[in-house]
Amino acid sequence: SGGGTPSGPRGGASDGGSSDGGASDSGASGGTGPDGGDEVQGDEPLLPARVHRPSDLMRLLVGLLAVAVLLAVAAFAEGATSGLEQDINEGTTAAPDLLIKVAGLASSIAILLVPVAFAVERLIKRDALRIADGVLAAVLAHGVTLATDLWVARSAPDPIQDALTQLAPGGSGATAAFTDPVHGYLAPVIAFMTAVGLSRRPRWRTVLWMVLVLDAFSMLVSGYTTPFSILLTILIGWSVAYGTLYAVGSPNVRPTGRTLMAGLRHVGFRPATARQETDSGEGHESDRGRRYFVTLEDGRPLDVTVVDRELQAQAFYYRVWRNLTLRGSATRRSLQSLRQALEQEALLAYAAIAAGANAPRLIATAELGPDAVMLVYEHTGGRPLDQLDDEEITDELLRDTWRQVKALQSRRIAHRRLAGDAILVDRSGGVILSDLRGGEIAAGDLLLRMDIAQLLTTLGLRVGAERAVAAAVEVLGPDAVADCLPLLQPIALTRTTRATLRRLGRERAQREREAVLEASDKARALRAAEREADAGGTTAADRKTLKAEQRADKRAVDEALEEAREEDLLTQIRHQVLRIRPQAPVEPARLERIRPRTLITFIAGAIGAYFLLSQLAHVPFGSLISQAHWGWVAAAALFAALSYVAAAMSLLGFVPERVPFWRTVCAQVAGSFVKIVAPAAIGGVALNTRFLQKAGVRPGLAVASVGASQLFGLGAHIMLLLVFGYLTGIEKTPSLSPSRTVIAGLLTVAVLVLVVTSVPFLRKFVATRVRSLFAGVVPRMLDVLQRPQKLATGIGGMLLLTVCFVLCLDASARAFGSGTTGVSLASVAVVFLAGNALGSAAPTPGGIGAVEATLTLGLVAVGLTQEVAVPAVLLFRLFTLWLPVLPGWLCFGYLSRREAL
Repeated sequence: SGGGTPSGPRGGASDGGSSDGGASDSGASGGTGPDGGDEVQGDEPLLPARVHRPSDLMRLLVGLLAVAVLLAVAAFAEGATSGLEQDINEGTTAAPDLLIKVAGLASSIAILLVPVAFAVERLIKRDALRIADGVLAAVLAHGVTLATDLWVARSAPDPIQDALTQLAPGGSGATAAFTDPVHGYLAPVIAFMTAVGLSRRPRWRTVLWMVLVLDAFSMLVSGYTTPFSILLTILIGWSVAYGTLYAVGSPNVRPTGRTLMAGLRHVGFRPATARQETDSGEGHESDRGRRYFVTLEDGRPLDVTVVDRELQAQAFYYRVWRNLTLRGSATRRSLQSLRQALEQEALLAYAAIAAGANAPRLIATAELGPDAVMLVYEHTGGRPLDQLDDEEITDELLRDTWRQVKALQSRRIAHRRLAGDAILVDRSGGVILSDLRGGEIAAGDLLLRMDIAQLLTTLGLRVGAERAVAAAVEVLGPDAVADCLPLLQPIALTRTTRATLRRLGRERAQREREAVLEASDKARALRAAEREADAGGTTAADRKTLKAEQRADKRAVDEALEEAREEDLLTQIRHQVLRIRPQAPVEPARLERIRPRTLITFIAGAIGAYFLLSQLAHVPFGSLISQAHWGWVAAAALFAALSYVAAAMSLLGFVPERVPFWRTVCAQVAGSFVKIVAPAAIGGVALNTRFLQKAGVRPGLAVASVGASQLFGLGAHIMLLLVFGYLTGIEKTPSLSPSRTVIAGLLTVAVLVLVVTSVPFLRKFVATRVRSLFAGVVPRMLDVLQRPQKLATGIGGMLLLTVCFVLCLDASARAFGSGTTGVSLASVAVVFLAGNALGSAAPTPGGIGAVEATLTLGLVAVGLTQEVAVPAVLLFRLFTLWLPVLPGWLCFGYLSRREAL
């Protein structure tokens, strides 16, 4: 508990800390307290009787992971498990027989009496719901133990059976019996005691653990169990208990306003009324707690914050993800106990005032039972910055805000949530920094700079970048403001700030589109009027004039887009700071430790590596290398090198502007390096777009050129797949009818088209994507169509690129197939096209794993043996993916130094 400056004698509510039955009267909006004088106004509505806590789910997942690890150790560390059992058996042979029997009898009786005694104690205190949860968990745990016993006896691998069971004492020969893999009576007891909340009752917890240790000791010494069996039993009971609690929910013990009034009297205050304040801020992210405005009997107001376990659980998964993905100590702990949360907020409140900042003064703290705490502050009476009108936010108010932040930073205190609802303005115009609960003391430079970046953005959203930066520079100085530029990025901001910036970005993009459409409509109307005025016969010169007008219209649209483009707020803030400190660092600091794409890439790569290694385990590489035909190996290398020339042709064929050819080839080689660090379908597109922009192509036209190349390549890929599939089908039949695979593929495509056109949501989704595609890419293709030489270069490059890869794969197969494969070139082409399509869709860099597995299975399916298909695919990937990485890195560095990337 805590103390404070009481406003009168201590009240008589001795049970102010109890939260039992708190949910039963949670719907009350008023009432009279025990002393007849207090009233609660605006209390929360009727609360749910049960809540699903994320912490229970996390414990369930941890338990399941521990079970998996235990079984894996038992399966793969057979020697260690058998040695452990042997050591235990040898060490317990000298134990007195009488002691073993007494311990076994006592533990057998106690293991049943302890749960019954605890259940009786809970029933006396009218906590039948917890007992029901415990009984349900015990029943489920018993069922799980029976299923586990059945699995171990019939289906489990021998090492797991040996780790979980052993020959029972006294059994031999035909009467031999084995011990149970899982203790059917122990797991339900553990599940029951865990589900009823034993962790919050230390005395009962101590008794239970003493009984469990005694029972485990007696069972081990007498030879009726194994160490792994005991561990598995405990994990099953623990996991089933938390799984049950998460599935059915835990009883809601959130304290109500009346409990708060009793708690205030318990720490020396005499409250008269209390009103819960509505919270429209970022409570889900900051765990701000429920807030009450309390009036004491002498008229003095107080601000009280109540924090319970349910509020702590809000945004739990978001905080875990932030902790995993952000570098350094960028976020506080994801899961705190209520005592830790109380101590952290109290410490920050005292530290902020000691630093000279205006912050709410904490005068008392207390626990409201085991599931909630309260913090009592002097009433501030301020309005949040978000609720102020624009004319009320003066320059002096901005400077005062920065002065408060400077006071915190002078003592290395990071606020961590300088959003608009955390900045209060009192009646005299003074600034008060609230919501310090998520802050940090002894903070590092990273967190302090993040605070400055956050406040710059918060104030910039209200008064603009110029005023926000000017006030910050005037108070903090230009150097401190310039140092925060690398952290001025969305990931360093709060969730609501990021949401606001995204909303403004959508509005800005909509204005840009409207401006472009307006310019396009005006240009068309002007051209139409000119044509009507010059109405007459259509000659060849008129058609040339019309084409010239169309090109002029597109240039006008591009120019209108450039003129209508607006800078986002973060860019405006950077420019304002750079005007004051031109040498300030602007390169964004890397704050992410792990990205979603990296996680997906790692998982997909691990799966691909597993399948690849499983194939390699059966390949005799020594004999294959000694028998390889090196002439075909050289041919495969030549075809792989020629593919980069073809790739350059396929790109330049869709770029009407003049771009150096050999530099484009160098860029394609650099793309082999980019493919290793990004998915194949993304890295090449980004690199080519950047290369064209640096070569002098306008950004919009560069994107359209790469998009046109990709679109035409997709069409060519599908066409070639169908053609080679047709040829593969007629190779095996004398007739010219296509194979059943091609027919099945065409029918599948037709069914998908019908499904998309019949479902409104899918039809709208596809139509939107196609419309955006035709808006930029198709006009670029029309420009290319006017230049037959360019079009021939693009088409020829794409066909040559496919031919090079097919010949490289075929040569790789011939290198390990004694110069011949017995498989037609059309079949190899089908295998390559299918594998390349899957590799482009796979999220792994270069399609690692997916391409190897697809090509290997495809080559085996068309007639190659596995002993030839696996090394052939590895040689093909060596020439097309791995060996070009070093020259790709060199080309990437060369182009970067020449500012061509």
